[in-house]
Amino acid sequence: MHSSPPPRPPRHKPFWRRFVRGLWEWPLAVLILFEEWGWEPLQRAMARIGQWPGFRWIGRWIESLPPYGALALFALPTLALLPVKLLALFAISRGHALLGTLVIVAAKVAGTAIVARLFTLTQPALMRLAWFARNYARWTVFKERLLAQVRASRPWRAARVVKRRMGRWVRLLKSWLNHD
Repeated sequence: MHSSPPPRPPRHKPFWRRFVRGLWEWPLAVLILFEEWGWEPLQRAMARIGQWPGFRWIGRWIESLPPYGALALFALPTLALLPVKLLALFAISRGHALLGTLVIVAAKVAGTAIVARLFTLTQPALMRLAWFARNYARWTVFKERLLAQVRASRPWRAARVVKRRMGRWVRLLKSWLNHD
């Protein structure tokens, strides 16, 4: 009777490979976290705007689009904001760093709000595209795994501790100010 060799302990990836992977994963994770934090509140704000008179028909029209029409509309904000972001970079290159940065941030917030609302309205049509549904499922798994890594990291845990302590301090300060 042959026994199989004992399992090898897992090897750690070389430092350089982890470093290179971190160069793209951390910025991507920060971008995803920004989107996650802003997605729901901005989508709700856009939904409220969508209830204003004159805007309701737009939402109904978007929901009625066929899958590829929904896909084209969903891609439109990205394409529309690209020239704005390029102009912002031009402003930065001309010494207007604050203006350019503010334009990029405003475009990012506006783009996130619009894309969040459009995705909510077009998701049923987009999911009828097999390739889109398959890639969306893959993206969701990848995103959750990446965010789990970030949330397990030492900087994230430290930031959560600081946030909790700051929250307690703010509540204590509010209660102290309310007693006067």
